[in-house]
Amino acid sequence: MNQLIRWGSLLTLVAGLIVFISSCKNDDSPAPVLSITSISPTSAPVGTTVVLTGTNFNATPASNTVTFGAVSASVVAASSTQLSVVVPASAGSPVSVTANGQSAQGPAFTISSKPVVTKAGSITASETWTAGNVYLLRGFVNIKSGVVVTIQPGTIIKGGTVDEDPTGSKKGGTLIVEQGGRVEASGTAQQPIVFTSNRAAGSRNYGDWGGIVLIGRAPHNRPASQAAEGGIGIQLGAFNEPTDNSGTLRYVRIEFGGIALTNEANSEINGLTMYGVGSGTTIDHVQVSYSGDDSYEWFGGTVNAKYLVAYRGFDDDFDTDWGYTGKVQFGVSLRNPQVADQSGSNCFESDNFNSGENAGGVALSANNGLPLTQPIFANFSSFVTSGTPSNASTSSSGGSGPYQSAMHLRRNTAISVINSVFVGWPEGLRLDGTTTGTLNNANNGSLEVQGITVANSLTAVRGAGNITNDQASAYFSLAARKNNVIASTDLASLLLNANSFSLTSPNFVPGSGSPLLTSANAITGGKLSDSFFVSAPYRGAFNTENWLTGWTNFDPQNTNYDQ
Repeated sequence: MNQLIRWGSLLTLVAGLIVFISSCKNDDSPAPVLSITSISPTSAPVGTTVVLTGTNFNATPASNTVTFGAVSASVVAASSTQLSVVVPASAGSPVSVTANGQSAQGPAFTISSKPVVTKAGSITASETWTAGNVYLLRGFVNIKSGVVVTIQPGTIIKGGTVDEDPTGSKKGGTLIVEQGGRVEASGTAQQPIVFTSNRAAGSRNYGDWGGIVLIGRAPHNRPASQAAEGGIGIQLGAFNEPTDNSGTLRYVRIEFGGIALTNEANSEINGLTMYGVGSGTTIDHVQVSYSGDDSYEWFGGTVNAKYLVAYRGFDDDFDTDWGYTGKVQFGVSLRNPQVADQSGSNCFESDNFNSGENAGGVALSANNGLPLTQPIFANFSSFVTSGTPSNASTSSSGGSGPYQSAMHLRRNTAISVINSVFVGWPEGLRLDGTTTGTLNNANNGSLEVQGITVANSLTAVRGAGNITNDQASAYFSLAARKNNVIASTDLASLLLNANSFSLTSPNFVPGSGSPLLTSANAITGGKLSDSFFVSAPYRGAFNTENWLTGWTNFDPQNTNYDQ
């Protein structure tokens, strides 16, 4: 019996030690840290409600003290991760929270004179967005079939970022125009319409939000079940309406969009993404800046465009796929030589589809390779670096990969690029694919690269896939195509504007007497005889007129959109 008592006492002692050790371990655990990770929206008028997202808030509203500068604010709802707070009069910055014995400061916040109107989910009735409001996109905002959203000149639309999404769906604000819907965004040179980041000036970045996606009913070459990329999930269908109308984008800026929604391939949304968009749609005077993926991408469709700007994008500037057959004239891209994508960034990337041709000699058929990707681009200028092209890579923290080609034409594409100039790309033309696909398209005139100046490149022309360097060079160098290569040592002979490579105040109009402006060096007639193209017998996007004046912005990072 005594032995049993002793064993019982020992067990009791051990149990006590375990409890003591466990309690000590719990005492040593770090306490949850109070933080404010985002404020949404980042600007709002007095009296409106904003949402603070963070950690270790008190779930009882009154147990959280929130101040805007030195002014106290009312907390109307609370959880451990979000506070709903009314913006007080005379509010200042920074925004601070005290709760659970800790204090934290949040990102910048500014008082706006304009009400903030939040848009989320589906828009099922036509409406007008006015310049007197600021519009905030929450997650995917879908304009449904039969619905027209009209946006007044001067209106500001902000895309809510992934970390600001109160639904937890991790979808950055994205405006999606579905088949049969329309967005009528007609700005002016004096009052452009601006889609931009919801973050405060100075803290905006690539891919803060999703971007604009247009989905139309014009032909493409993929199966009807093909879904739009980026997690959008809308099937393209088998429509055959070449003149379909998805609306108007005129004098519009799209800033800091283009977002990778997952780590999987083809999960990105571009600055401006177009699926099967028809020629009834109007796109002209559009600037895409700081896109986190491609600046522009066309997936099939027939839409035409003029006066496009791709500014400091992350991946490709102008990407065409899936049977796009539209016409585009006057475009410029300016790149930060230290920011590119892991996939290898290009000015033009063009595919038919992956792999572009049907295997086994099977003829291409509608929605199975036809129509070919066969757009015509004319009068484009692209600038990466005036220094050594080998420096146009991203081993620095600015990006994730290298620059590649001014024109990467592959996978049976039949694109045409005419009267254009490309400066500072590591490669000029990369002609990539099979001899029965891409090379055959080049030799039979379906694909045309004419009136091109490649300047300051390490490799002006190369072949890839089954196309040899000699085959690619023979194509590019044929005298009738009027293509030429300018070495880095002769770059000054082009008489480029001194600010052509300025990342903050660019001017791309060539100097008087530049050979780019000599009409004898330009291609005329042929595909440019189409009535869409205006007479522009020079190379590049600019003659003597600077069509960027008034409506573009080359410092969107520091622009105050809250006034």
